[in-house]
Amino acid sequence: MNAAAVRVLVVDDQPNIVDMLATVLRFHGFDVVTATTAAEALRRAGESRPRLVVLDVLLPDGDGFEVCRSLRAAGHEIGIVFLTARDAPRDRIAGLTYGGDDYVTKPFSVEELVARVRAVLRRIGSAPVPATGVLRYADLELDEETCEVRRGGRLLSLSPTEFKLLRHLMLNPGRVLSRAQILDAVWRYDFDGASNVVDTYIGYLRRKLDPLGPPLIETRRGFGYALRAPG
Repeated sequence: MNAAAVRVLVVDDQPNIVDMLATVLRFHGFDVVTATTAAEALRRAGESRPRLVVLDVLLPDGDGFEVCRSLRAAGHEIGIVFLTARDAPRDRIAGLTYGGDDYVTKPFSVEELVARVRAVLRRIGSAPVPATGVLRYADLELDEETCEVRRGGRLLSLSPTEFKLLRHLMLNPGRVLSRAQILDAVWRYDFDGASNVVDTYIGYLRRKLDPLGPPLIETRRGFGYALRAPG
C-alpha cells in the first residue's frame, strides 16, 4: 500500500455494495476501510482517521445523517458523500444541511461515484488524490486520455466500443458483471433478454487480448463476465 494513499471509509449495511466499492476504490489508488453499522462507522472513523466517508443513509442501528452530525460534532474535518436510495429533494437538502459534501443515489455507476469522491477531495484540499487517466490491471494498461490500450507493453488496436467495454471491465476488477449491467454501462440501453451483442464484443476483445498472455476475461455461466488475473 502506498503510504501517501488517501484513506476512504465506506459505510453500508449491504456487504455486496461494501465489497464492490472497496474493490473499485482500491483499484483507483485509495486506502479503504469499511463498516456496516453506524456504531462501527464512528469507531472506525476515530481509529483510522479517513479523509473521506462514503456513507449510506439507512443503517441497521441508526441514520447516516446522525453519523454525519456526530462526526462533525467530534471535529472530524473530512469529506462526506452520502449514498442512498432516497432521492427526494428534501432528503438531498437534509444531507447537505447535516454537513454532507455530496449526495449519490442508488442505483449508481462506479465511475460516477469515483468522480464524486475525487471532486469532494479536491474541494476540501486533500492531497495527493490518486491520479486519473490510466487504468491498470495485471499487464493491461488503458489510457483514458489518449484512448490507447497496451498489454505487456504492446499497443492494441481497439474499436471505440471495444475500448468502452474493456474500460468498464477494468473499472470493476474481479466483479461478475451481468449482460444487462454491461449493456446499460456500455451501450446505454435496457437488456431485452435476446441480444448477444455483449457476447460478440467479449469475443472480439478475447481475440485481441489472449494471444498476448493468459486469458483475463472469465465467463461465469448464467451470471456474466469478470476480469480476473490468472493464477
